[in-house]
Amino acid sequence: MIAHIVLFRPRADLAAEGRRARVGRRVRVGRPYEALMRTDYPYAAVLEFDDRAGLMAYLDHPVHERLASEFFSAFEDALLYDFELQDGTAGLTAPLPPATR
Repeated sequence: MIAHIVLFRPRADLAAEGRRARVGRRVRVGRPYEALMRTDYPYAAVLEFDDRAGLMAYLDHPVHERLASEFFSAFEDALLYDFELQDGTAGLTAPLPPATR
C-alpha cells in the first residue's frame, strides 16, 4: 500500500470558505516527543492507494492538478510525502540502508 501524506499549516489570512477539504487536526496527548517538533503542522491528510499505479493515477488526474493548485495557494507551510507501507512486521524487518559516517 502507498500512503500519500500531507502535513500543512494553512495561511492565517485564508478565509473559512477557502477550507473545503476534510482533514484531521493534530491531537496533543502530553508526550515528550511533542516538544521535540520544530514546526507545528496542525492538520494532516492521509490518502491510501493500493499501489504506485493508483497513486500516480491520482496525482496525474486533471482534477488533482486543479486541487493542488488551490492547495498550494492556501498553505503557509507544508510537507508532502509518499510512503510504501507494509502490514505487520514486514516493514520493520526490511533491510535498513547502511549508516552514513
